[in-house]
Amino acid sequence: MTEGQTNLLNYYASRSYWLESSMDDLSPRSQLTEELHVDVAILGAGYTGLWTAYYLLQQNPSLKIVIMDKHIVGFGASGRNAGWCSPKFSITPEIAIERFGLETAKELQLAMYDAVNEVERVINHEKIDADWNKAGFLKVALRENMLSHLETEMSTFRKLGLEDYYQLLNESQTKERMMANSLKGGILTKVSAVLHPGKLVRNLARILEQRGVSIYEQTEVIDFVEGTATTPPKLVANGGSVTANVAVVIAGEAYLSKMAKFRRRIIPMYSSMILTEPLSTDQWSAIGWENREAVGSNTLSQDYLQQTADGRILFGLGNGSPYRFASKISDSFDTYEPVLDWLQLRFKEWFPLLKEVKFTHAWGGPIGVTSDWTPNFQFNKQTRVAKAFGYFGQGVSTANLAGRILSDLIYEKKSSLTELPMVQHSSTKWVPEPLRWMGARYVQSEIRRLDNRAESIGIPPNGNTLAERMIRH
Repeated sequence: MTEGQTNLLNYYASRSYWLESSMDDLSPRSQLTEELHVDVAILGAGYTGLWTAYYLLQQNPSLKIVIMDKHIVGFGASGRNAGWCSPKFSITPEIAIERFGLETAKELQLAMYDAVNEVERVINHEKIDADWNKAGFLKVALRENMLSHLETEMSTFRKLGLEDYYQLLNESQTKERMMANSLKGGILTKVSAVLHPGKLVRNLARILEQRGVSIYEQTEVIDFVEGTATTPPKLVANGGSVTANVAVVIAGEAYLSKMAKFRRRIIPMYSSMILTEPLSTDQWSAIGWENREAVGSNTLSQDYLQQTADGRILFGLGNGSPYRFASKISDSFDTYEPVLDWLQLRFKEWFPLLKEVKFTHAWGGPIGVTSDWTPNFQFNKQTRVAKAFGYFGQGVSTANLAGRILSDLIYEKKSSLTELPMVQHSSTKWVPEPLRWMGARYVQSEIRRLDNRAESIGIPPNGNTLAERMIRH
């Protein structure tokens, strides 16, 4: 192996602990260097592109499918997330009721439970070792003044008739599951899991290749050509092109913001996380957490945690690196030192008994956000172009749902999934710069200020400030 190849492998492994520990060779697959004619051409070798190919093949195993990625399988959010497979959707049940009505909001939430269960079904069916553990998601209040928010959330689940999927926990019940500082109560979401996302995405790609799918890496798609009544759609890459007789699928999530045709349709926001060294038996005994639930706070910024299968704690923050002017994306933005420093301090506030624990990894990356916080799942029968984007950090489960929906749309198969409100939905454009940058930076700073105020003087966010109204979802 040459020095250049070694450096490239180290670069990809450094994107996240999940890629580094995926037990897979990260050497890039071949680049596309020719013009191909296939049935389906897919931009993006993350969860959405892979799941779409998986379900298309279930409907028609003879399909010839090509997937292209600028880097490698799982380079983006699919290989850098927190490892939650949660039934959370990008908009809350409360907002879903307001926008779509009670019955549709309920169907949407049921579809999200089903997405978690479907990921589990495929993992078991395909015998994928992805460190899957479906022990639930524990949303916790770190201060008494935040308990009312949990109670309001639980009342919404009762309104939907979904209370059996949840359990409201008092302080002692919460601490039976995890001994962290200041826990006052929680809600357990029963249908939720943690996993090793790097192992899942890399294994999905290998399974698809075994079924005849061609994956080209280090192949940047620079444009797509919509089909007409007489010509099929096409993906145009930096070294070739792929014409698709059935459909083109655009599944690049936050990175789509770099394409001219998606400018202002989606913007990249950053999430950041750190990872501890493996804890000792005594350290685990001190904090409990025996079931490996996913854990998150109900603060505006939301701290999020998972316990890895090898005994580490991942600790992250949804409000990570600052938004960059004109939706710029760069490797240098993946981590932001002030946020990483804050995460270490925050971790020690959660777990004072673990103040001597060392951190071995830190990473982050962009997540895709639409102007109304709602994903867009689209297929145009005339142009034969399908699109799915805008998961707002809830992509592990939502991408599976997207793959099933896009496969149904492409085959013009009506189902309960194709009736969901994000199907054929088109979010309005984001405001132009510099208004977008000013608004995003204002909201990010205000969220931190409101969270700090809630902790320091006991006044919780009430939803009435301008920043809270701007991010209400």
